[in-house]
Amino acid sequence: MSVMACTGTTHSRQGVVVTTNILGDITRAIVGDEAEVTVLMKPNADPHSFGVSAQQAAHIEQAGLVVYNGLGLEEGVLRNVDAAEEAGVPTLAVGEQVNPIRYATDESAGQPDPHFWTDPQRVHDAVGVIAEQLISNVDGLDEAVIRRNAARYRAAIEELDTEMGLRFDEIPRERRKLVTNHHVFGYLAKRFGFEIVGAVVPSGTTLASPSAADLKSLADTVRSTGVPTIFADSSQPDRLARVLADQAGLDVAVVPLFSESLTEPGQGAASYLEMMRANTEAITTGLRQQN
Repeated sequence: MSVMACTGTTHSRQGVVVTTNILGDITRAIVGDEAEVTVLMKPNADPHSFGVSAQQAAHIEQAGLVVYNGLGLEEGVLRNVDAAEEAGVPTLAVGEQVNPIRYATDESAGQPDPHFWTDPQRVHDAVGVIAEQLISNVDGLDEAVIRRNAARYRAAIEELDTEMGLRFDEIPRERRKLVTNHHVFGYLAKRFGFEIVGAVVPSGTTLASPSAADLKSLADTVRSTGVPTIFADSSQPDRLARVLADQAGLDVAVVPLFSESLTEPGQGAASYLEMMRANTEAITTGLRQQN
């Protein structure tokens, strides 16, 4: 269930708990000083595998609202979110509310793609969804402030979307081909006209592993398409991406992207807006270069 309202009368419903740090940053921008927002996922972590302590699990069950990505992303904490739902805590699976797409190829084909935040337009929609659930479920919030904060942040997202489109327009259409560590940029590709050539890990989760045949197949694709750059997640080792670059028999660069986690301040992606601008620059630079 994507949204579950609290039916109990004893729940205090005052704090907000958010699973991933990307959604945490977005939620904090909407909440402002109106309530405490607790983010479970630490900077530079992997949303597919991070877990929570017993104390954090208890905090989830006492929240006024639990905001999570959904669509199978938080594999390590989904049982805690389910337990909170069963305890009557309101929960919001944001990804289910923003017209999710499905993976088209490889091991995850047919499954919903949880990485909606790579499309600013969907984040723009998500801001409205989160704001409404905050107003409906968290006691003590000033509705006017929440709506004002949401409007301000949505304007910032609109500006980001325009900037990204202008930068990506600098990449010739024939060079808009992406190879990444795993399938994480499907939404960005759909929004801005990229082709997903393949992924080193042929899956939507970092918990999967590629076979030798997978690497050879993707290496052949990289060679035939002339892709100049392979993009690796900044929170994941890029060893496999470099192995693939070597197998392709080409001088292929391996460039890190902040695809699934924010960083500590000063590390390049401390906020959602900073992360997306950094990735836009890295992708544009990486795909414009000649191999």
